[in-house]
This record gives sequence, structure tokens and C-alpha cells, in this order.
Amino acid sequence: MSLFSKNLKYLRESKNLSQNKLAELANVNQTTIARWEKDEISPSLDNILDVANVLNVSVADITGKDLAIDNNRVFDKLDILYSKSKDIMSEETKATLEFIMQKTIDNYEKSKNNNIE
Repeated sequence: MSLFSKNLKYLRESKNLSQNKLAELANVNQTTIARWEKDEISPSLDNILDVANVLNVSVADITGKDLAIDNNRVFDKLDILYSKSKDIMSEETKATLEFIMQKTIDNYEKSKNNNIE
């Protein structure tokens, strides 16, 4: 599976967009989004630019690296930050970091489960 396909699905789901909504925003049809995610067809450069703009990422990011792995590294850094600093953080800061960490775990589990199906 291409990085574009993996990243498209990962980003769409992490932004809670349906295939239909993303298709509408990127001026393509839902079937096209589905086929890109399954790596059945490749998007044109114009399509990649449109999708990257809609998802607020660079073309280099959506095509050049596995964003799910990069986000797991972010989670690891957050976990270390939380562990080392929790004694000096305000309750509000702790709650915010815990919320971000839980959302990261939830998104990872969701994308992992969707890849199994």
C-alpha cells in the first residue's frame, strides 16, 4: 500500500471526516476516495494538492512519510513529558495532556482496527 493511501485514510479518520465529506471538499466523488485509500488507483498531482490542502498537510507529508508512525513518536514524547513533569504541572495542564494522549491512543487503535478489516 502506498504512503499516500495509508496517510489519506489515517488523516481522514483522525479529522473525523467521512469519505463523502472529504470527496466533497476535494471536488472528487466518494468512490475515488475509497479507491485511493485501497490503493486501487493513483491520484493526479492536482488531486494530491487538493487533498493535502483540505487536510491541512503538505504534499511531502501526505506522500513521503508514514504519518501514523510519526504520530506515535509524538505520543512517546508526550508520555515522557507527562511522566517527568506531572508533579509540577497544574491540574488543568495534566488534564489537557491526558486528553491529548487518550485521543492519540484512540485514533491509533481505530486506524489499526480499520486496517485489519
